[in-house]
Parts: sequence; C-alpha cells; structure tokens
Amino acid sequence: MERLAGDMDFRKALSENVEAPRAVTERFGIEVDPMEMLPLWRGSHLKYRFKPESAPWPLAMMWDEYMREMLRHRDLLRDQGGMSMINPRFHAWRERQIRRCNDELGRSAPAVTHPIIAFELSEGCSVGCSFCGLSADRFKGYYEYSKDHTELWRGVVGAASEMFGSAARTGFCYWATDPMDNPDYDRFLFDYYQITGALPQTTTAAPLKDEALTRRVLELFDMHGTTTNRFSVLSTRHLNEIHRAFSPEELMGVELILQGKEAPIAKALTGRARERKEKLRVANKDDAVALLERDHTTIACVSGFLVNMRQGRLQLVTPVPGSDRWPLGYRILGQHSFRTPGEFRKGVQIMINQYMLDSPAADLPICFRRDLQYQAGDRYFHLRSRNREHRVLDDVAPISVGDLIARGNCTASELVMQVATDGMSVLAIADLLDQLYAAGLIEEDLDDTSPDKLATG
Repeated sequence: MERLAGDMDFRKALSENVEAPRAVTERFGIEVDPMEMLPLWRGSHLKYRFKPESAPWPLAMMWDEYMREMLRHRDLLRDQGGMSMINPRFHAWRERQIRRCNDELGRSAPAVTHPIIAFELSEGCSVGCSFCGLSADRFKGYYEYSKDHTELWRGVVGAASEMFGSAARTGFCYWATDPMDNPDYDRFLFDYYQITGALPQTTTAAPLKDEALTRRVLELFDMHGTTTNRFSVLSTRHLNEIHRAFSPEELMGVELILQGKEAPIAKALTGRARERKEKLRVANKDDAVALLERDHTTIACVSGFLVNMRQGRLQLVTPVPGSDRWPLGYRILGQHSFRTPGEFRKGVQIMINQYMLDSPAADLPICFRRDLQYQAGDRYFHLRSRNREHRVLDDVAPISVGDLIARGNCTASELVMQVATDGMSVLAIADLLDQLYAAGLIEEDLDDTSPDKLATG
C-alpha cells in the first residue's frame, strides 16, 4: 500500500501488468501475493477490485480493519483530552474549539485530535521541507539533556500533569521542529512516560538522520507505546531508503505519510505551501495553483499550550484555516515566558483565566464568526459554514437577537439591555448567547494585534 501511494513507477508497472502482478511486486521486494489484495489506482483514489473467486481476500480484509482501527484510535485520542472534572474551564474552551474546527476546517477537521499540549525540544528544523505548513525556521540548536535542563523539563511536565490530569497524556514533543534534531529525544520521551504514564507519539521527516536514535524510539514504542508513530516520506528515493533500513515488522507501529511529488496527498494551504501558491499565482501557473487549492486548511492540531523549552516560551494556540492573519494555520491567543516550573504554571493559569471564558465577554463586541453566512427567518435564523448549516430559534425577545449579533455593533451586555423586557427575558437572552458561544458560533478572535507583536508576559 505504501508503494502504491508513493511510487509512480510501481503504479505504472502494475497498470501494465494487471494479469501478472506478482512479477512486479517481486521486482520491488514485496513478498505479499498481490492476488490476495488487488488495489487499483483510479485517478487519485485507492479502490479495491474484489473477485468472487478470490474470496475471502484475507489481506484486504486485514488492511481494512487496520485502517478502521486507526480511525477509532484517532477518536479515542480526541476524547482523552477531556478535563471536565480536573479543569472545567480549559475543558469547556477546548470543546468550543473542537466544535468551531468541525465547522470551519473543511476536510482537515476529522484528522485533528486537539491535543492539549505540545513541546518543542529544539529551535528551528534541519529538514527544510518545501511544503512545511508551519514554515519552520532554520535549525538553531537543541535543548540538551543536562542536569539543569532535566530538572526544568521534568518540573514542567509534572506541572502539566498535575493541572490537566490524564489529558496531559495527549501531549507530544515536536511542532515546527523535527524530533530527530535532538540526540537526547528518546530520554525526554521516557521522562514524559514516567511522569504521565503515556509515551508521546513521534512524527519525523528524518528517521534516517540518526538511525540508532530512531530505533531507540521504536523500542520505546514496543515497550510502552499506544499511539502509532509517523514517518514523513519526502520522495520515492526516501521511501526506498526507509524500506531498506527497516523491515515491515519494524514499521508496523509506524504510519508512513507519503509527502513526495508522486503521492496524491494534498498539502495544507499554510506556511510555505501558502507562500508557494502566491508565487505560482503571480507567475500565472493556474494549473499548479489548482492542485494546492483543495479543502485542506491546516496541519495544526493543538487546542492548548505550545511550549518551547529552549526559548522558555509558552503560547496558547488553536487550529484555524490558513489566512493572511494566521498564515501558519493556528491562532495564538497569548504567550508568556518561563524559567522555572512555577513560572510555567503561573503563565498557564493566567492564560486560562484571561482567554478561557465561560460566556461571551460582556464588554467586547459580540458577532458571529467571520466565516458564517447569516440568514434571518421568522422567529429563527440560519448560520451556514463550509461544512454545515445551523438553524437557531430566535424567539426569546420581541427583537431579533440574531440580527443584532449579525450587525456586530454592540457588546453582549448592550445587546441584553436592548432586547430585554423583564428579568425572565434577561435570563433567556443570556442563555441563548451562552448556547451560541458554547457551540463555537461566536467570534472570539477580536484582537487585531498582529501575530508577531503579541506581548510576552
């Protein structure tokens, strides 16, 4: 399946030898009998051609079950980030971001599991992928596993575990970095496992940079792992090298993400891919632009805290579609610096108090999300996004609450004052506003501060 998705020569050879595919698979070092599982390439999608005489096609059935299990596990990871008991404000905020993302991220939404924390153990990235959705800077160094660094690292992870409980198990240790740029990466992983009880998932585009380190990470997965690791495969040559270095059995706990030019995977329109689109548009290369303009809006996944250990920087982030305002596909709500576990804990709590509100801020303009299309009705209104439509009853006051929100020229408290007639209607209007807010339909990105000018506490 990896060959089929990532190697054009393999696909071409199969298409030319449909009646005798075994000769092709043997030439590419594949021992599986292709007649047990005969996928066909049609356009850009994989489909199976089942033949009654070939029943029961055990390998095809196993592959389908493997993929279904991957999807079930993805949903479990999303659920594991729940914190309704240990941190209800964070939990409610994250649930709101999940609902918003399901509405506005397009086909990216189902793959986003919304981990609550991610750590960078380096600064920048040495790989330099041309399509990097996070526009990672050049590699500037890694966070060494020294005595002082280890104390801070374990203290920060411990604080996160205490504040977020089992949800901290959704954390991972990369972002706009490659894990294999840090030669001590496996030691940091094991610390994380000892403190939280979960081994973070690994994604790397450089599994062959330090093969011994990669094998140590895979050994940790064999002993303690629950989440499949991932290798980003940058070309057919890269795929060949990975297949030579690791056996199929060694890669059972690894998903190969085929990112090369021959693979059909669409790149999210963020970061460098977004920059490339603009260059192609200027050059009037409309066909190439069309390949990028698919409904894949971001590679960001965290709804929570992004921590760079080398810089001592803490940010609160959540996925959004790539845009001029948020070109990397995630919104930064605020950030703080830290030098001790205590400062880390304080920064987290400040941002929870400041940004994770239970209701719309009473003194800020209240309006629907910018991507929503508003349509008034008789005692109800419609809100349409790229993915779905919401029909909302609007019968709690003699004046349309929906119309006032759509105009966006009053605060939540001013809106209540305009339409409320008595104490009961005040409660009913406030309840409607809270429901719209909890559903992620109210715009929260009201700060016009440029992302690169966010204050650091």
